[in-house]
Amino acid sequence: MDLKPINGGFSLRCSVPVNCFVGQSEWSEYFPDCGGTSQSPVDVITTQTKYDPSLVPVMPLGYSQHGNQPFSMHNNGHTVIVELPEWMGLGGLPWFFTAVQLHLHWGNGGPGVGGSEHTINGRSSDAELHVVHYNAELYPNMSAAMTQRDGLAVLGILIETGEETNPGFNNILNYMSRIRHADQRTFIPAFDVQSLLPKDLGRYYRYNGSLTTPPCYQSVIWTLFHERVQISKAQVWLTMRNTKSASVS
Repeated sequence: MDLKPINGGFSLRCSVPVNCFVGQSEWSEYFPDCGGTSQSPVDVITTQTKYDPSLVPVMPLGYSQHGNQPFSMHNNGHTVIVELPEWMGLGGLPWFFTAVQLHLHWGNGGPGVGGSEHTINGRSSDAELHVVHYNAELYPNMSAAMTQRDGLAVLGILIETGEETNPGFNNILNYMSRIRHADQRTFIPAFDVQSLLPKDLGRYYRYNGSLTTPPCYQSVIWTLFHERVQISKAQVWLTMRNTKSASVS
């Protein structure tokens, strides 16, 4: 498929001291992989995609078996991360991938102002959810896998603003006020992670890409779902009101 890298839209927060004053155009000077040929995010041009009959529907494994232990959620300074238990995983790929975490990307302008990283035919969405997994068959952990070309698998879910409340996302949004500032952490009740995904898991765009921020390792098998999920305007405003330091556009 024709995938056009997106070169603007967000700036790096200070996860590494040098990053505090480095814009995206300068990333490759400090992180060579950011100047690579397989950079994410991309703009998917659907008229130039190629149907691949070997691709099967994505198979979330254990997403609904969350157990009784709470999930850890924290604000890392530029997004909100929910850590996932290791029994959750992903099938439908050449290897088994173990779930690690999920996180959100959203804009600063409210509903109607695109905050997603990926776009389809040039059209952005209000937000984007990423569910991150590592290749547990070939590598012992996330750190070892993230530098390898077949190391990670990320599900990308585009989020749009609608009229109805999405109960699945309230499992995260209702607790974000506890972590309004960078480095804050809390525990939230475990929930059905599959409730965050679109209903159609068989229609998606697959490509080999990268982490979307430095160090930009080109190690990600991306699955971007065609079907967008919806959250209400009230949920969008709740997200923006409850987060100060965690905002990525």
